[in-house]
Amino acid sequence: MVPLIIIGVLVVLVLVLVLIYNGLVTKRNRIDEANAQIQVQLKRRHDLIPNLVNAVKGYMDFEKGVLTQVTEARAGAIAAGSQGPAAQAGAENVLTGALRSLFAVVENYPQLKANENVLALQEQLTTTENQISFARQHYNASVLDYNNSLQVFPNVLIAGPMGFTKREFFTAEPEAAEVPVVSLG
Repeated sequence: MVPLIIIGVLVVLVLVLVLIYNGLVTKRNRIDEANAQIQVQLKRRHDLIPNLVNAVKGYMDFEKGVLTQVTEARAGAIAAGSQGPAAQAGAENVLTGALRSLFAVVENYPQLKANENVLALQEQLTTTENQISFARQHYNASVLDYNNSLQVFPNVLIAGPMGFTKREFFTAEPEAAEVPVVSLG
């Protein structure tokens, strides 16, 4: 009878370990998927910016500095993509600020405010900014769920030895938390 009880307890412990491990793997993978969604939206944003710069370049002869700032910020944001969420968020915040400067300058050019191509690009960029915001929210919710799972008992006994580590949140600066509002009409 005692050997059966010992075997039963061991089987239950193994099942609990497997369930905890599989749950942590699932949550870690959910974070990776959420991060991939952010990357898709950021790539879309990065791809729209050269089109926007080219659309306004001809009208803005005296504003080359703003266009250069946007182009350099875009390059920095792309380069930061492999440096982790904190570095990437910082670079994306710089890009958001550069785009705000560009849109502020666009306000001074009536021809641009009436240009259908610029209007369409601005609308696409605004939509993309909203999608980035939602993707960041999903990512951060997934990170919170995962990090909480790492710290609760009995998961905490298994997570560390199995190589599960805390993940970083994707944070935006307060001034970058808002989508740039541009009135071109």
